[in-house]
Amino acid sequence: MANTASAQKEIRKNVRRRTRNRLVKAKTRTVTRRAIRAIENGEANAVDEIRQAQVELDSAAAKGIIHKNAAARKKSRLIKRLRQAAAA
Repeated sequence: MANTASAQKEIRKNVRRRTRNRLVKAKTRTVTRRAIRAIENGEANAVDEIRQAQVELDSAAAKGIIHKNAAARKKSRLIKRLRQAAAA
C-alpha cells in the first residue's frame, strides 16, 4: 500500500483514468464491430457506421488512449474492407 498522501492520490487518479480509458476503448471496439457487421451484411448504413467508428478512433487517439498510428491503421482497414465488399 502507498505510504504517502501523494502516492495514495496517484492511485486514486490511476483508477479514474483506467476506468475512463476502458470505457473509451470499449466504445471504439463496439463501433468498429458494428461497422464490420454492416459491411459484411451489405447494409445501406455501412458508410455511416464507418464514419462513426472513425470519429471514435480519432477521439481515442486524441485523448492518448490509443496511439494515433493504431487509430489510422484501424480506419484504413475499415475502408479497405468496405471497398472490397463494394467490388465483390
